[in-house]
Amino acid sequence: MSGAEVVIVGGGVTGLSAGWWLARSGVKVTVVDKGIVGWEASGRNGGGASHYQSPLFEEEHRLWPQMDELLGYPTEHRKERIIIAMSERQWEQYRFVAERHRRLGHPVEVLDVKQVQDAVPLAGDNCFGGVHYRFGGHANPQRTVQAYAWALQDLGGTIVQHNAVTGFETASGKVTAVKTGAASYGCDSVVVAAGPQTAALMAQLGIAVPLANARAEMIITEPAPMMPIGGVDGHKLYGRQTMRGNLAYGGGPHEWIDVDATGPVARPSTPLMRNLASRLAELLPKAAHLNVIRSWAGVIENSPDGRPIIDRLTSPDNVVVASMSGVGFGLSPASGHAIRDLVLDGTCSFSDIGILGLSRFANLEPDWREKRGWMPIS
Repeated sequence: MSGAEVVIVGGGVTGLSAGWWLARSGVKVTVVDKGIVGWEASGRNGGGASHYQSPLFEEEHRLWPQMDELLGYPTEHRKERIIIAMSERQWEQYRFVAERHRRLGHPVEVLDVKQVQDAVPLAGDNCFGGVHYRFGGHANPQRTVQAYAWALQDLGGTIVQHNAVTGFETASGKVTAVKTGAASYGCDSVVVAAGPQTAALMAQLGIAVPLANARAEMIITEPAPMMPIGGVDGHKLYGRQTMRGNLAYGGGPHEWIDVDATGPVARPSTPLMRNLASRLAELLPKAAHLNVIRSWAGVIENSPDGRPIIDRLTSPDNVVVASMSGVGFGLSPASGHAIRDLVLDGTCSFSDIGILGLSRFANLEPDWREKRGWMPIS
């Protein structure tokens, strides 16, 4: 049996950030992943970092501009985002949200159509206006995952890949070891941040974590001329322009699937790719001629209310569960900090995250997925 003070199950962006934060505090950390770290949704997503509705937002906003320096590796983080309204209703909603940001002290500007076109040269005159968030931003998911992993290893952390967790050993109300097909890893504490596999793994500890897994898809286009601000959302799309000019975008609808502890089945591309390309051409008409050169399908876990779950259990009392409900990348600097605090101190030091606890689902109806229509198609 290998020994580690903290074993983290799941090498996505949340698990890696938590490991890095713990290693910064002098903790011996082992991250175990069924495949390659960051190879799922963590390394392939829209890259947004502007989750103002989360109790973790202020810490997210504080940390992202520092992450390249703190990690010692590039994340390609860029500040600011623009949200384009493609209907009168969206325009009304976005102006309402902009006013809310002003009351919270967040710098924001409302843009007319001409101002949208000036700020987003690939946009057309088919929009109703936009909102310029002079906060938040975006980063390169793959670069960021690499940065967390390398920074963790620089601090002495261990990363074990291609080694799926199969179960846990418990004694006296604690998890004492994490078992894989190849080895067991002794531990003082455990963090379960296994994305779509989280619910199945936690069930082995007798803990119900209500999650529904959905297949999501993204497209990547040929490079376009660089825009002044690469983070542009709208038309129910999320994404960014990469540092090489490619447009990387995704955005529903979800295809609900079942996932067990070993991971999802094959994820080939579907006709949704055409839907994404069509909406992107409408959002950015001056990029409509670009070819789609790649697509990627991944699996994202969703909680019933759409918010992350970050909690330290009372039994076993040395386990922290973290499921980010599709917003793990952007919140990762803050979620890793919060997980570090829960493991070492039992409470988050910088924000009240009680709203993210498992107890909020205590009275959840057993057929909650059916009632929401979040069921796989037979």
